[in-house]
Amino acid sequence: MYQAEAYVTTRTEAETAALGEIFGRNLDRPLVIALQGELGAGKTVFVRGAARGLGITGPVTSPTFVLLKIYTGRLPLYHFDFYRLSEHEDLTELGFTEYLPGEGAAFIEWADRLPGLLPDEFVQVDIERFYDEKGEGRRLLFNPHGAAASQLIEIFIETVTWRTDGSLFLSE
Repeated sequence: MYQAEAYVTTRTEAETAALGEIFGRNLDRPLVIALQGELGAGKTVFVRGAARGLGITGPVTSPTFVLLKIYTGRLPLYHFDFYRLSEHEDLTELGFTEYLPGEGAAFIEWADRLPGLLPDEFVQVDIERFYDEKGEGRRLLFNPHGAAASQLIEIFIETVTWRTDGSLFLSE
């Protein structure tokens, strides 16, 4: 039986990055992570945190204009950005399919632009910005597809902790 989707709320960019870091620490095998959300929702912030969790120490920036950036850590991190692509783009010709998931973790921003490219096994992460009486926040919905993705989300959710005020506990 596969894990159901998991939902987490963050209130700051630091919390979103910390959530990504926890996610990255729990990644122990090659996997595709499909990120969706509007411009400025926090997709790159989440990937930056995941990179820290994978032991990557250098800066992580959006690959919007180069489409793919590769970082070396405990697992290689392949950071894609499909914002500028259309469903008619042939990523096979560009050689990108060898990285899905390849030997590492393939984080794909704007994955919904090329849904047919996703393998059977992946984690979909939808990031939504919202506003309420406490101000701005983000809702992150983790939807695993497949057994390995479900196992990752189960372990990930067990390692996320909150303070009594409801904010995400950030380890220093």
